[in-house]
Amino acid sequence: MHDQTVSKARSLTLVTTAYVLAIAVAAAWLVWGPTTGMLWLDTLIADVLATLVVFGFSRRYRNSSFYDAYWSVIPPLLLFFWWADSGAAEPWRIWLVATLVVVWAVRLTGNWVYSFPGLHHEDWRYPMFRERAGRWEFVADLVAIHVIPTVQVFLGMLPVYVAVTTPGTGWAWLTVVAFFVGTAAVALEFVADGQMHRFVKDRKPGEVMDRGLWSWSRHPNYFGEFGFWFALALFGVAASPGDAWWLFVGAAAMLAMFLGASIPMMETRSLQRRPGYQAVVDRVSRFVPRPPGKVRV
Repeated sequence: MHDQTVSKARSLTLVTTAYVLAIAVAAAWLVWGPTTGMLWLDTLIADVLATLVVFGFSRRYRNSSFYDAYWSVIPPLLLFFWWADSGAAEPWRIWLVATLVVVWAVRLTGNWVYSFPGLHHEDWRYPMFRERAGRWEFVADLVAIHVIPTVQVFLGMLPVYVAVTTPGTGWAWLTVVAFFVGTAAVALEFVADGQMHRFVKDRKPGEVMDRGLWSWSRHPNYFGEFGFWFALALFGVAASPGDAWWLFVGAAAMLAMFLGASIPMMETRSLQRRPGYQAVVDRVSRFVPRPPGKVRV
């Protein structure tokens, strides 16, 4: 156990170093690099540059899980930079969306730290992506594992950009609704992850999780994650109702990833490794929580 602890500590130090360097590169670009005249585009370029730094560490240590925490570390930094550079919106609206994003980021990053065993382990999906790509594995690693998720999260954060940079009260009632929807989503994720951690700690070989929230949805954590990004879209609509037609693009991209890629891959793997999982599939909703029974979604 001591060796594993040291390995985890050293791994976390390496990941932290990668992120500090990545953020430093992004900050240097924003301070000294050429400007496009559009705050959102400047930050997107900086975000991609930071991603390339993390990608460099992933290649150097042959482990793409260097990227995993980037998903939850960057959004608060984007928000605070937009806030500092613009801050044109109603202060109470900014405080509500900032509180939600920070609580989400702390919770998700903390969950990653808790679950992260060390750099001797890599997310099982990444080697599969690279192996399927064959001679193009470098491109698959760069684009599919690093750049696309960065762009996806940035799309999900664009409503926050609108909420932070748009003056006026907008639809105040929807801002309040967005905050409560987002808070409920993060709370659901917190409870679902806690239940899963307790299950993993005590489970027997071949046992499947079908307790608590997991008896109502096979993937309540993904449902909560989508709820968070949906809430961010609501914040954007509340600030600028006329932009509602595009502000849900990020949330829609998240939903497409969960339903079209992440969940099917996990389901296939669970069915291969745990024969009893088929009974859970037959009884429990795939995504949207609902009372268990004979359902198929």
